[in-house]
Amino acid sequence: MDIKDFEFDLPEGLIAQYPLPERDSSRLMTLSRSTGEFSHASFRDLPDFLRKGDLLILNDTKVLPARLIGKKSSGGKVEVLLIERLLKTDDGREEWACLIKNSKGLKEGSRLFFETEAEVQGFDRKAGLWRVSFKDGPRYEETGKIPLPPYIRREPEESDRIRYQTVFAGVEGAVAAPTAGLHFTDKLLNELREKGVETRFITLHTGPGTFMPVRVTDVREHKMHGERYAIDQATFDAIKKAKAEGRRVIAVGTTSTRALEAAFRDFDEPELTGTTDIFIYPGFRFRVIDGLLTNFHLPGSTLIMLVAAFAGRDRVLAAYQEAVERGYRFFSYGDAMLIL
Repeated sequence: MDIKDFEFDLPEGLIAQYPLPERDSSRLMTLSRSTGEFSHASFRDLPDFLRKGDLLILNDTKVLPARLIGKKSSGGKVEVLLIERLLKTDDGREEWACLIKNSKGLKEGSRLFFETEAEVQGFDRKAGLWRVSFKDGPRYEETGKIPLPPYIRREPEESDRIRYQTVFAGVEGAVAAPTAGLHFTDKLLNELREKGVETRFITLHTGPGTFMPVRVTDVREHKMHGERYAIDQATFDAIKKAKAEGRRVIAVGTTSTRALEAAFRDFDEPELTGTTDIFIYPGFRFRVIDGLLTNFHLPGSTLIMLVAAFAGRDRVLAAYQEAVERGYRFFSYGDAMLIL
């Protein structure tokens, strides 16, 4: 399974650099898993494609302003991306797993300076992460920037603190937004509920694996970063009931998909909390989802592989070609696709 099987030509101008003024004004392409046919609509039309009894699963993770700019003891600039808090002590010290840009010369004991002082504790070579101890915590709420993905080629702005966050974000811990959820408004969610569409929330804290390119030719050799997830008992019961009654379970985003398929490999003994490094590519057997709402993804990425696993590689690439020809907006701030 070659990475070239998941590549396509994408004009640079179709990569959305800013969100549209209104969340639900994005375009929506629908794709049939059974026939490969697609249609075009507005995201506001989503209720027209769902039906009473459908169960919609959304990811309520909240993005941290996790990008910190500071200096090394030598005076050189250093940029740290907070990934996961590992330890918090009573005296306010916090230890975090981090990605560090300009890590040249860093070693155990190196000092970094932000609004607070920090010390490099070590390097996890397997995970590619540095362990950093912040004297008074990283204080990211005061000085951190929203970690926009690298294909958004601009500095984050104050508006990104709102728009690179879903309206239902509640559980802090992600370093990337669950972007399919960015299109929803409170009004649209209420319309869906009034129609009889059931909505439930799970949490998967999107990690750096979202940004990481596949660096192997045979995609089966790629290893995903672990990401923490949690699914409450009521949501599990709702999913199990929907499956038993033959109602559709529709995941909003690849993050929701990964959490659901990781947790319910065995419905009799589900793992409702934990860390998953599940990698979904063609050949994967889906046990939970019957539909997928997702954005348009990077060529050769693990995300387009997941979508191809669900809808079929040829159908997905044909739909993507249609999206390119019609000028759809791609990636985090782009348009959406509904696969049913």
